[in-house]
Amino acid sequence: MSRIGKTPITLPDKVKVAVSNGNLVTVEGPKGKLSWELPKGITISTEGTTVLVARANEERQVRALHGLSRALINNMVTGVSNGFRRDLEIQGVGFRAAVKGDKLDLSIGYSHPVLFQIPNEIKVAVTDNTKISIEGIDKHLVGQVAADIRAYYPPEPYKGKGIRYSDEVVRRKEGKTVQ
Repeated sequence: MSRIGKTPITLPDKVKVAVSNGNLVTVEGPKGKLSWELPKGITISTEGTTVLVARANEERQVRALHGLSRALINNMVTGVSNGFRRDLEIQGVGFRAAVKGDKLDLSIGYSHPVLFQIPNEIKVAVTDNTKISIEGIDKHLVGQVAADIRAYYPPEPYKGKGIRYSDEVVRRKEGKTVQ
């Protein structure tokens, strides 16, 4: 039995979980509403403020999806109650960022500014021209937006320039030495 899959999910106040059409899970809370379709062989039962995820049989595919389904539903519950946040830092001389409408304007050493289209479900804030904060209720979307922004200029190991996660440690390399 999956250790993660059999762990019950406790619902915070003001969060509701509903299952419709047999496999469409909808989680609604103070920050918004998320929905996800359950894979075949996985069922959900709600008992008061707890949600239990169960599987129909012991097939390899169903066992693999059991813990995954529970984790995704737990992320949905956390997202609609607290939300998710990812912070990025820009390091480099003259590197900066600004939010212009629904686009993130990045000046990161290229001959042109890089414009990133911000999805509707995500809120992006820039402080000190070098710190980017990405917030939203969908954990996958928040992480994907942060990874897409970081991919424009990943931190390089010699000078440390680039876009990095705020908790990321960049191992620096020693450059060439003159003899």
